[in-house]
Amino acid sequence: MMKKVKRIRIRRIVLLSTALLLLAFALSCSFLSSSGSRVSSEGVPAQYRLTYNIFFPASHGAAKLGIEWAREVEKRTGGRVAVDVYPGSVLTTDSENFNGVVFGATDLGMSCFAYSRGLFPLIEALDLPWGYRDGMMATEVANEFIRKFQPEELADVELMYAHAHGPGILASNEPVRTFADIQHQRLRGTGVTARAIGHLGADAVGLSQGDTYEALRKGVVQGTLCPIETLCGWKQGEVVKTVTKIPALGYTTAMFVVMNRKSWEKLPEDIRAIISEINQEWIRKHGELWDAMDAEGEAYVRDRGKEIVEFGAEDNAQAAEALRPLLDGWAAGAKAKGLPGDEAVAFLRTRVSGQSIAAAKGTDNTKEVR
Repeated sequence: MMKKVKRIRIRRIVLLSTALLLLAFALSCSFLSSSGSRVSSEGVPAQYRLTYNIFFPASHGAAKLGIEWAREVEKRTGGRVAVDVYPGSVLTTDSENFNGVVFGATDLGMSCFAYSRGLFPLIEALDLPWGYRDGMMATEVANEFIRKFQPEELADVELMYAHAHGPGILASNEPVRTFADIQHQRLRGTGVTARAIGHLGADAVGLSQGDTYEALRKGVVQGTLCPIETLCGWKQGEVVKTVTKIPALGYTTAMFVVMNRKSWEKLPEDIRAIISEINQEWIRKHGELWDAMDAEGEAYVRDRGKEIVEFGAEDNAQAAEALRPLLDGWAAGAKAKGLPGDEAVAFLRTRVSGQSIAAAKGTDNTKEVR
């Protein structure tokens, strides 16, 4: 009992320390932002200055699109708003991105919901293996889901929009051509993806994309679950040998773009309306981007002579059966927390139009594509 109390106290101390550090950083950022106005990209002094922390590196398409969003805000507000963009998690880490926005360390943030473990118990349903066909579908479904269920976990921020990558694949240093080949491998995954790895009989290692390249290179993990674009965007295709497409494992990783609630409310109504309009346009832009990057990622690994394999019907059916308890278990767990688990699962099954793992069994025999 004493050990349990001690663990609780330690956890509270860690959480309090993190909050204090973020608050101190927020105060320093506030001081820096107020010490002179920046000239926006429109060439006029900005009335409102915002900081935007993006976890993707500057070279990644999602970071570039985030920068384009910032410039579009400056343009359409006539320079009244200036947005300072910091790609590569310069201001806060991947996992601290969301709380960094909540506590005011940054005004805006873009990262993965899954990187903040335990903060998004309802939204994590989006990351389950529903069999998403492409990034456009995953991005549209993510935004529709959040609009429909209005998750309480977003109450402390203003959601600009969500986006999500195309169907995940398995990239590894050891050939995975059958369901049996997955067993006992160490695979990188986060959030519900990590749980999916466990259901497939492998061992999950929680790593952000920024840490995965070195982990693959050094053999810390034998493979990673990711969208195929990651092999190009994060250069992970340099350090893997095989790409395996598993239709039953058509998961996504949902991502957020959020603004600090106070920062949002300080903006005049007309500026908020302009930003909201831009947000709706960027939903489609991100969906199109993810699909384009998936195509680029596949070309990237093909050009490097990597082996590309797709599970056949029997192996895909085995994967589907192994993953089925994950969906049922998630719904039950959500209900136990007072969340609409059954409704969320029903919505996602219907919205993805039969592309769930239950319908992913009718696949051709295993085939290698070069």
